[in-house]
Amino acid sequence: MVDGINPAKSPADLRLERRIFAASHGRDLTPEERETLERIRPPRTYPVRRAGQSYDGPIAMLPVAQLYVRDVPDLSPPEGKDLLQVLWCPFDHPIMPRTLLFWRSVAAVTDILDTPPEPPAVQFDGYLPEPCVLEPEQITEYPDHLELSEELREQLAQWSVPQAAEEDMDPDTYYDCVLSNAPSWKVGGWPAWNSTDPSSQPCSECGTVMEVLMTVATFEEGDDAGNSWSPHPHPGAGPYPSHRGYNATGVQIGSGYRQHLFVCPAEPEHPHIELMT
Repeated sequence: MVDGINPAKSPADLRLERRIFAASHGRDLTPEERETLERIRPPRTYPVRRAGQSYDGPIAMLPVAQLYVRDVPDLSPPEGKDLLQVLWCPFDHPIMPRTLLFWRSVAAVTDILDTPPEPPAVQFDGYLPEPCVLEPEQITEYPDHLELSEELREQLAQWSVPQAAEEDMDPDTYYDCVLSNAPSWKVGGWPAWNSTDPSSQPCSECGTVMEVLMTVATFEEGDDAGNSWSPHPHPGAGPYPSHRGYNATGVQIGSGYRQHLFVCPAEPEHPHIELMT
């Protein structure tokens, strides 16, 4: 038990559990499947976190995203770099995984491991990303309404009434649901302020106001946005279908939140920060 409540599991056990639940969808578990799940679920001996201390021993980090500048031109890497690799530790630090960013040159990546190292345990199922193929799609989104001036908010409130009526939506949330903050994994764009007020994030090295590099989202669609943010073409349900859309990556941040990674636009290799909203 890492947090005293949830038993940690190995990545291999989590993948096996996912396969069993996917295969048994719509039917009862077989005796063999139940036996396997019972074997997986008991707590085992894994790295422990003691009060005020780090986890015992080194923990291999899990790959979260690999982005090429050729696929995502707006990535804005450091000079001479054309590849971004995002990894995270699959344990809370303290309420979400801690991430590391590696800016690299594709030409310099020659010694590739056939089997990358994995941690002996993962704190939550949602901290083990499901492999996905990236098909970049460029979109336009706008700032959260909390970042707009009061005058512009009033104009939007009037404009939203007939627009929302056409789609049978709440005019008070129409702008945020349909035009602002695409509820998905994305590079760049605007941060969502669902659980906290807007705040500038200064770089700890040079004081420059940081910008969103990447958003790790639980869902690719929102509750009330209709088809506004459905990726094209819609890839269908992922490993965990949901009334909120789909979750192709299997990742869950908090109880369905998003993890924003902010970087310094003046020097992307300055220390980045993470914010859950």
